[in-house]
Amino acid sequence: QVQLVESGGGFVQAGGSLRLSCVASGRTVAINGMGWFRQTPGQEREFVAGISWRGGVAYYADSVKGRFTISRDNAKSTMYLQMNSLRPEDTAVYYCAAGFQMVASRAAGEYNHWGQGTQVTVSS
Repeated sequence: QVQLVESGGGFVQAGGSLRLSCVASGRTVAINGMGWFRQTPGQEREFVAGISWRGGVAYYADSVKGRFTISRDNAKSTMYLQMNSLRPEDTAVYYCAAGFQMVASRAAGEYNHWGQGTQVTVSS
């Protein structure tokens, strides 16, 4: 089992920045890939960014490319999401996720463990 705890969400004006963190604990040696997803009420969970846990290869949704940066610190078992140039449409609950069987995936169903989520609100 892996436990994931997100932090860093909050309220920010459009154009501002936030940095989300996700700390993993438990069976972290089994993690192959991690990702960030977001969800708004009534909508499906949407892929934001992912990273291969060992190689550090990052990939992004087109909607955040050039504005968000995903990274990880294996020594701290922590993944980050630096969000710049935030827009009102980025408002959502952001979740981190960890996968055992895959290295990289945009599909929520491929991830085995999820955090509790952190709210990001961007005002216009």
